[in-house]
Amino acid sequence: MSAIRKVDDDSLAEAAEIIRNGGLVVVPTDTVYGVACDPFNAKAIDRIYEIKGRPRFKALQVLLSSIEELDALGLDLPVPLNRLAAAFLPGAFSPIAVAREDCTLGTVQQTPSGARTQGIRIPNSALSLRILKATGPLAASSANRSGGESAQTVEEAEAALGGAVDLYLDGGPTQGHVSSTVVAADPLARDGIAILREGVIREPVIRKALIVNGGGLGA
Repeated sequence: MSAIRKVDDDSLAEAAEIIRNGGLVVVPTDTVYGVACDPFNAKAIDRIYEIKGRPRFKALQVLLSSIEELDALGLDLPVPLNRLAAAFLPGAFSPIAVAREDCTLGTVQQTPSGARTQGIRIPNSALSLRILKATGPLAASSANRSGGESAQTVEEAEAALGGAVDLYLDGGPTQGHVSSTVVAADPLARDGIAILREGVIREPVIRKALIVNGGGLGA
């Protein structure tokens, strides 16, 4: 039986140790609960796909505590996602970063054109950021079986994933079952972006932000 623990110094230390040792931890974000692991550990990443029944072509996000962590991970945000990130992060916005040659994340995906990409997120939640500062960056996906409804409470996450997770961190109910909005740069698309998944932040809000901040092109 996996433990469900409130977030405190002791449970954060336990979570960090589990992550370091290749385990899985369920964490609250500002949208839904996520199941998370060390983003450099291929076996731990495989476990997330296995317990969720998630197809391998569906990428995992990397959760960060600060945009400043991008460079150390070997990631860059292309135009105009860099300006959208300034407007919407921290928050329910998941831009698709470009992985440099020095990026060793196990979650990076390769596009048909050969580009290496990684979705990232910085939750707009003091509790989530506290967790991430204790654990470091986390590879994560919503804490549910693939195709099921995202978990809004730790109890919903535990009902979906059970003993396959090493620790559940209970941060209380999240704001809703809707996930973040995923956006990629696309110079051939409208406004220079492609919205891959519409979530909490609706498409008109994203596109309006581009106009307010000087249009879809340029730095």
